[in-house]
Amino acid sequence: MYNCAKCPGYCCSYPLIQLTKRDVERLAKHFDLSFEQARKKFTKVETGAKYAMRRKNDEIFGRICRFFDTDERRCTIYTARPTICREYPGGRCGYYDFLASERNSQNDPEHVATTWNK
Repeated sequence: MYNCAKCPGYCCSYPLIQLTKRDVERLAKHFDLSFEQARKKFTKVETGAKYAMRRKNDEIFGRICRFFDTDERRCTIYTARPTICREYPGGRCGYYDFLASERNSQNDPEHVATTWNK
């Protein structure tokens, strides 16, 4: 089974973090904003999505969710996180499987994961 506490936030770095109208409403409530204020502040127009999360620079993955703490490698809005984040991974986590495979082939239980620890 995967352990998100040991992940550098791979799923938070996806190029498209699609939001629903309900997600934008949840963010608006969380930050005490109107829907329109939250939409303008937190979303962008992206092909194939009515609402997409704005992202920010990240030294590990290049770009990452704007609500991801890049020092602690954790979500800063966990209780208000979007539906896609709540449902992830929906089965197995590909990044965790990759880490497990690399650690096994390197015979090193800390391989890859330690590259982002400070």
